Amino acid sequence: MKTESGTDILKAAELLSRDAVVAIPTETVYGLAANALSETAVVKIFEAKDRPFFDPLIVHIKKSDDPARYVSLIPDIAKKLMNRFWPGPLTIVLPKTDIIPSIVTAGQDTVGLRMPSHPLVQQLLELVAFPLAAPSANPFGYISPTTAKHVFDQLDGRIPYILDGGPSTVGLESTIIGFEGDEPIVYRLGGTPIEDIETITGKIKMQINLSSNPIAPGQLKSHYAPAKLVFIGDIELLMNQHPGKKLGIISFEKEWNASNIILNWVLSKSGNTEEAAVNLFRAMREADNSAVEIIFAEVFPEVGLGRAINDRLSRAAVR
Repeated sequence: MKTESGTDILKAAELLSRDAVVAIPTETVYGLAANALSETAVVKIFEAKDRPFFDPLIVHIKKSDDPARYVSLIPDIAKKLMNRFWPGPLTIVLPKTDIIPSIVTAGQDTVGLRMPSHPLVQQLLELVAFPLAAPSANPFGYISPTTAKHVFDQLDGRIPYILDGGPSTVGLESTIIGFEGDEPIVYRLGGTPIEDIETITGKIKMQINLSSNPIAPGQLKSHYAPAKLVFIGDIELLMNQHPGKKLGIISFEKEWNASNIILNWVLSKSGNTEEAAVNLFRAMREADNSAVEIIFAEVFPEVGLGRAINDRLSRAAVR
């Protein structure tokens, strides 16, 4: 199969309508999309990614959709979150209706819904008569793609088309929230900061435990990982522990200098966690494709998107 890349939204819609898999841009990362209501189409997502069937998928809906078509219960707090953060990088897990195939939810009775804000994928969703199941468009467990080229480099020959919408503007996957009764719970840290969510929910419970039986995507112990070893912690201490290695450093604001540092990615010289999030996966990907032997990453401030950055780094790091 030859993989093509371009901006032909009609071609993407036509392929999706024939149960093909298409890479699509979102504000978070690029997704690998298929008709969420077709088991035949959804299977192709798992095959293209080598993704295990126990890991559930997120369903992306259009602005004109009624979420009640896909979920059987929407608590009042969920409605408030939808009104405040949709479209945007927030996924809400709720009890599913029978229209959502079990393969999408890994057999669970809940489904994660999201309304993406990227204008191109919003247009695409309006062109098709179904929602889109769309995990990140990369081989399972590897660094998520934030450009069409990243997708091509990883999935060339596995999918027919990549819809190019430019670089992702958030750079991290969506935050995922579910419920125990009416109590909201965070299952995955992501592109919507917890502080913003708590203006609606009050103090919110976290359940982002590393899991071999995930409730939501992104909960597995090893994920978002480059092929090269990643260590997260105090950079000076790490350099002392690994002398003589060709190093790649991922830091927040500070540039590090040492004779064995091959590359140093400063994610935000202004100390902005949103800017750092946009640059994180690009830096990890460039590090993996460079001459460095190991990658060191700082612990980021636990505010804003810093928490989600630390989550991604910890899942990529050596344990």
